[in-house]
Amino acid sequence: MSNRIYVAIDTPDLARAQALAQKVRHHVGGLKLGLEFFCAHGAGGVREMAQIGLPVFLDLKLHDIPNTVAKAVQSLSPLAPAILTVHASGGRAMLEDAKAAAPTGTKVVAVTMLTSLDASDLSDTGVVGTPADHVRRLADLAAEAGIDGIVCSGEEVAAVRKAWPKGFFVVPGVRPADGVIGDQKRVVTPRAAVDAGASILVIGRPITQAEDPDAAARAIAATL
Repeated sequence: MSNRIYVAIDTPDLARAQALAQKVRHHVGGLKLGLEFFCAHGAGGVREMAQIGLPVFLDLKLHDIPNTVAKAVQSLSPLAPAILTVHASGGRAMLEDAKAAAPTGTKVVAVTMLTSLDASDLSDTGVVGTPADHVRRLADLAAEAGIDGIVCSGEEVAAVRKAWPKGFFVVPGVRPADGVIGDQKRVVTPRAAVDAGASILVIGRPITQAEDPDAAARAIAATL
């Protein structure tokens, strides 16, 4: 992949989303559209964004019973997303059914642990062990279920890539060395994430909230 950066377009404003994507399109490798955008604009909005000509990462983090997730994936198939997320904690059957329902060419990746969470948050939800332990368990489950890869923080990606050399690893929570962390807790720099084994980087606010989003994207890409 010539450019590993997928810019997170997290806005319910379609015109703003299109304007941002147009500004950065020459210095990113794809567009990540999440719940905020999808709930506002649905499949029609995704089609509008796809016309910009970049791969679309549809980050919906599907999590339900296997049959429901499979049908949801089928209903999204006409959009032909490059990447689609589900939650690893949905279990083996859900992961298997999600992959089976996905169109050829769509990578199904499982979210392990959100980068807004830390060890204290895991404990609050009854999960035993460290974030690294939790991510490795879910990564093993995802690999065994036959999906394409996982979403994890840059802190865990080196260990899971070692165990799953052919996996596809999406790393969010990426911040430039001088960037504002915001609501993220487990963050790394773009260069560190790539060096650790990230397949793609999801970067939002450091680009989309910059005074010059194109210059910000270009500067981050230059570090890779």
